[in-house]
This record gives sequence, structure tokens and C-alpha cells, in this order.
Amino acid sequence: MELRDEGLRPYYWGYEVGGERLPGLDAVLEAVDGSGQQTEVDLFLLGEHALVLVEAKRSGGLGRCSRYLSARCPEIHLPGQAGCRYWEIPAALFSDSLAFGSRPTPGSDSPPCNSHYQLARTLKVGEELAARLNRQLHLWLWVPAARWAALERDWLDFTDRVTEAQLWKHMRVLDWEAIRKLST
Repeated sequence: MELRDEGLRPYYWGYEVGGERLPGLDAVLEAVDGSGQQTEVDLFLLGEHALVLVEAKRSGGLGRCSRYLSARCPEIHLPGQAGCRYWEIPAALFSDSLAFGSRPTPGSDSPPCNSHYQLARTLKVGEELAARLNRQLHLWLWVPAARWAALERDWLDFTDRVTEAQLWKHMRVLDWEAIRKLST
């Protein structure tokens, strides 16, 4: 599928320039993230056949799990409490899309769900939204060329864990400089 023929319509953080909300997004966020902090995708590009989710970085890194980092992971640090939704709720299961290994347990080393938390959540939102809108999912990372060296290892580890071959073929990294040149 050639995306240049798609007529992609941008939705910044889920909103079109005129303020219209991306159809179905709120229901998907509720299904995947629940009532807690919602996944914030920087840019959605909606076409006739494609849905592109873009994670854009300027200077920061790819987001990690704040609960794990603050020793509040329900799987590792707080056993016996309600588990993590990304290991329990069908619409949110990281393991349906990503080879993250077995569910973390107390004493586990840092699990892949910590390292890839932001991208994994973005992927789950994208999968659910693409299914509801009947679109082919694409997942892109936009970074300044100078930042790529710092993010490359994490991105490649994440993409190596994607279990669906068709999705893997639709994952891209674009540098900001190349995007700027497109307008000229």
C-alpha cells in the first residue's frame, strides 16, 4: 500500500486542527488504558485504508513504566494486589502483540514492559483503533537525526519483539530533517 495515495488526515494528540476528535479514540483509550492515565499519541494520520501512529521525540527518550521505576509495579513490587492491566485485560495485553516473555514476578529483573512501556501502549491503542476503523496500522517514530543513536537500540529491541509480521513491515523511523524537506 502506497501511503502517498492515502490523503492522510492529521489528528494532533487525537484532535483535528478544527477541534474534531478522532472517531473511536476515546472508546479505545478506555478499553486499553482504563480510567487511569491515558496513552498520548503525538500524531495520528488517518487515511482511507491506513492509520499511522507517530511518536515524535525532540530531546527525550522513549517512555518507561513509572510504576516500575518508583518500585510500585503490581507484578514485581506489590504482589498480592491487583495485577497490571497490560498483563490481565484482553484489549490491553502486551503479550498478544509483543514477545515480552513471561509475566514478571517478584524478584524479576527489569522486564521488557518497563523498557518499552510507551511504545507498547501506543501499539495497543493503534491495534485496537485500526481494528475498529478497519484500517492497516503503521507505527512511526520521528526523531532528530542527532538523537537516533541514543534511541536506536531501544527501538530495534522493541521492533524485534513485534510478533505480527505485517505490522513489523509498517514500522518506520523518520528524522525530523527529512520531514522538513518534504514541504519543499
